[in-house]
Amino acid sequence: MKSSVITSGIFADHNDPGHPESNDRLVLALSGVPAGVKRIEAKPAAAEDLVRIHTPEHIAGIRALSSRCGQGRPCYLDPDTYVTSRSFEAAAAAAGAACMALERAESGEHCFALVRPPGHHAMPSRAMGFCLFNNVAIAVAGALKHLNRIAIVDWDVHHGNGTQAIFYGSDRVLYCSVHEMGNFPGTGWPAERGAGSGIGYTINAPLERRSGAADYRLVFEEVFLPAIDAFGPDLLVISAGQDTLFDDPLGSMALYPADYGAMTRMIMEAADLGVALVLEGGYSPSHGEAIAWIFRALSGDAVEWSAGAPKEHTRALCRLLCGSEEIPPV
Repeated sequence: MKSSVITSGIFADHNDPGHPESNDRLVLALSGVPAGVKRIEAKPAAAEDLVRIHTPEHIAGIRALSSRCGQGRPCYLDPDTYVTSRSFEAAAAAAGAACMALERAESGEHCFALVRPPGHHAMPSRAMGFCLFNNVAIAVAGALKHLNRIAIVDWDVHHGNGTQAIFYGSDRVLYCSVHEMGNFPGTGWPAERGAGSGIGYTINAPLERRSGAADYRLVFEEVFLPAIDAFGPDLLVISAGQDTLFDDPLGSMALYPADYGAMTRMIMEAADLGVALVLEGGYSPSHGEAIAWIFRALSGDAVEWSAGAPKEHTRALCRLLCGSEEIPPV
């Protein structure tokens, strides 16, 4: 399948130099995109796209604060999350890029929306964790207008509490998250499995610190891939946060760049579908190398996992998740 990238220069205008989520990390991520991959300019999400997920008050609040924020020092919503004078435009473009990536994946193309600010912590009425709008949720909600089922795999080191909350009661979205246990925002425990008709369609795999390739591989092989196969999605989406790298300052995990290629390959093989990836976290010096390995997998190259053995905690976690009769209902 062909691969493409969606990005925009507007993301550079949402920037606080020295903050972990600065434009420098997107520059580094883009350095890993192979020269022959088509680059597409992001278009902003329409108002009707944003309101499928976010309250009008939240959208208006981000717009108003952005318009009041001058050209100098950014304005902070909380100790982690900032807004600049162009942040509303950047966040709308990030959401729009995610929508475009899903559209291209529907046509059979693998597409990576390399965007910022990230999105998976954003709640319907609250920005948090560097995130203003929930890019993946906005795109998925739009695609569900004409698709039946969509699977999201979130491999960011932090649990995507916003994405989980948004689809927690839905049986049309399978949300699978593997993340560092106890890291921000403190959610994403195995007991969080969904509500109402959505019970069993949220699967959380919190791993111990310094978990590596063998742990992630076990979670994918024993939990996520069987769940995706049983779910039978029309589309596969990855909340792609590469902050589980061994050298990431915001995480304590032990993946290496090639492991992202191996994870990508496993998801590609889960169904004969185009894959849409949307950038979440990733703050380390080796982020660009990880992106390069992802594209190697998307191009069809075989990629091997790093060597090692899974932790006993991971083995026990997989037994727990596989032992539930409600993961997943079909």
